[in-house]
Amino acid sequence: MSDARLGVTVTHRRYVPYSHAHYAGNLVDGAYALGLFGDVATEVCIRTDGDEGLFASYSDVQFRAPMKAGDVLEVVATVTRVGTRSRTLDFEARVVCRGRPERGESAAQVLAEPIVAVTATGTVVVPPAA
Repeated sequence: MSDARLGVTVTHRRYVPYSHAHYAGNLVDGAYALGLFGDVATEVCIRTDGDEGLFASYSDVQFRAPMKAGDVLEVVATVTRVGTRSRTLDFEARVVCRGRPERGESAAQVLAEPIVAVTATGTVVVPPAA
Protein backbone atom coordinates (compact mmCIF):
# COMPACT_ATOMS: atom_id res chain seq x y z
CA MET A 1 0.00 0.00 0.00
CA SER A 2 1.51 3.31 -1.10
CA ASP A 3 1.69 6.29 1.27
CA ALA A 4 -0.09 9.38 -0.12
CA ARG A 5 2.79 11.54 1.18
CA LEU A 6 5.25 9.97 -1.26
CA GLY A 7 5.85 12.27 -4.19
CA VAL A 8 4.44 15.37 -2.47
CA THR A 9 6.31 18.32 -3.98
CA VAL A 10 6.56 21.90 -2.76
CA THR A 11 8.12 24.73 -4.78
CA HIS A 12 9.27 28.16 -3.57
CA ARG A 13 10.74 31.00 -5.61
CA ARG A 14 13.07 33.59 -4.17
CA TYR A 15 14.88 36.62 -5.54
CA VAL A 16 18.50 36.75 -4.33
CA PRO A 17 19.20 40.34 -3.25
CA TYR A 18 22.56 41.95 -3.95
CA SER A 19 23.04 42.29 -0.18
CA HIS A 20 23.56 38.50 -0.10
CA ALA A 21 26.53 38.56 -2.49
CA HIS A 22 29.44 37.09 -0.56
CA TYR A 23 32.21 36.70 -3.11
CA ALA A 24 33.64 38.45 -6.17
CA GLY A 25 31.39 38.44 -9.20
CA ASN A 26 28.32 38.77 -6.96
CA LEU A 27 28.49 35.08 -6.02
CA VAL A 28 26.29 33.84 -3.20
CA ASP A 29 27.59 31.18 -0.81
CA GLY A 30 26.17 27.66 -1.05
CA ALA A 31 24.73 27.90 2.45
CA TYR A 32 22.11 30.25 1.00
CA ALA A 33 20.54 27.30 -0.85
CA LEU A 34 20.63 25.15 2.30
CA GLY A 35 18.62 27.80 4.13
CA LEU A 36 16.06 27.77 1.32
CA PHE A 37 15.94 23.95 1.48
CA GLY A 38 15.05 24.30 5.17
CA ASP A 39 12.19 26.67 4.31
CA VAL A 40 10.71 24.40 1.65
CA ALA A 41 11.15 21.35 3.92
CA THR A 42 9.13 23.13 6.60
CA GLU A 43 6.22 23.57 4.20
CA VAL A 44 6.46 19.91 3.15
CA CYS A 45 6.19 18.84 6.80
CA ILE A 46 3.22 21.14 7.40
CA ARG A 47 1.42 19.80 4.33
CA THR A 48 2.16 16.11 4.98
CA ASP A 49 2.10 15.93 8.79
CA GLY A 50 0.51 19.10 10.16
CA ASP A 51 3.74 20.08 11.94
CA GLU A 52 6.78 22.17 11.00
CA GLY A 53 9.07 19.20 11.75
CA LEU A 54 12.82 19.42 12.28
CA PHE A 55 15.63 19.06 9.77
CA ALA A 56 17.79 16.12 10.97
CA SER A 57 20.52 15.70 8.36
CA TYR A 58 21.74 15.85 4.80
CA SER A 59 23.04 12.64 3.24
CA ASP A 60 24.21 14.38 0.07
CA VAL A 61 24.74 17.96 -1.09
CA GLN A 62 26.08 18.84 -4.55
CA PHE A 63 27.01 22.39 -5.56
CA ARG A 64 26.67 22.21 -9.34
CA ALA A 65 26.61 25.81 -10.60
CA PRO A 66 27.02 29.29 -9.13
CA MET A 67 24.19 31.28 -7.63
CA LYS A 68 24.49 35.03 -7.98
CA ALA A 69 22.90 38.13 -6.55
CA GLY A 70 20.11 39.12 -8.92
CA ASP A 71 19.08 35.51 -9.57
CA VAL A 72 15.58 34.18 -9.09
CA LEU A 73 15.85 30.71 -7.59
CA GLU A 74 13.23 28.01 -7.81
CA VAL A 75 13.64 25.62 -4.88
CA VAL A 76 11.85 22.27 -4.96
CA ALA A 77 11.47 19.55 -2.31
CA THR A 78 9.92 16.15 -3.05
CA VAL A 79 9.14 13.42 -0.51
CA THR A 80 10.92 10.22 -1.58
CA ARG A 81 10.58 8.08 1.55
CA VAL A 82 8.15 8.01 4.47
CA GLY A 83 9.16 6.37 7.74
CA THR A 84 7.35 6.26 11.06
CA ARG A 85 8.62 9.70 12.07
CA SER A 86 11.19 10.53 9.38
CA ARG A 87 10.80 11.68 5.83
CA THR A 88 13.47 11.69 3.14
CA LEU A 89 13.33 14.66 0.77
CA ASP A 90 15.11 15.35 -2.51
CA PHE A 91 15.93 19.02 -3.08
CA GLU A 92 16.87 21.06 -6.11
CA ALA A 93 17.69 24.76 -6.39
CA ARG A 94 17.47 26.07 -9.95
CA VAL A 95 18.31 29.50 -11.34
CA VAL A 96 15.31 30.55 -13.46
CA CYS A 97 16.15 34.24 -13.94
CA ARG A 98 19.51 35.98 -13.85
CA GLY A 99 20.53 39.62 -13.53
CA ARG A 100 22.40 41.09 -16.51
CA PRO A 101 24.25 44.08 -15.02
CA GLU A 102 26.43 44.38 -18.14
CA ARG A 103 23.25 45.50 -19.99
CA GLY A 104 22.15 47.97 -17.31
CA GLU A 105 21.85 48.33 -13.56
CA SER A 106 18.47 46.62 -13.36
CA ALA A 107 18.61 44.43 -16.48
CA ALA A 108 17.68 40.77 -16.06
CA GLN A 109 16.37 37.90 -18.12
CA VAL A 110 14.32 34.76 -17.80
CA LEU A 111 16.56 31.82 -18.68
CA ALA A 112 15.43 29.59 -21.54
CA GLU A 113 16.55 26.57 -19.50
CA PRO A 114 16.91 26.68 -15.71
CA ILE A 115 20.40 26.11 -14.33
CA VAL A 116 20.54 23.44 -11.62
CA ALA A 117 22.70 25.10 -8.96
CA VAL A 118 22.38 22.80 -5.93
CA THR A 119 20.93 19.35 -5.31
CA ALA A 120 20.60 17.55 -1.99
CA THR A 121 18.96 14.70 -0.14
CA GLY A 122 17.90 15.31 3.44
CA THR A 123 15.95 13.84 6.32
CA VAL A 124 13.33 15.60 8.40
CA VAL A 125 11.58 14.28 11.51
CA VAL A 126 8.08 14.96 12.74
CA PRO A 127 6.36 14.19 16.06
CA PRO A 128 4.67 10.82 16.46
CA ALA A 129 1.12 10.65 15.10
CA ALA A 130 -1.43 11.33 17.82
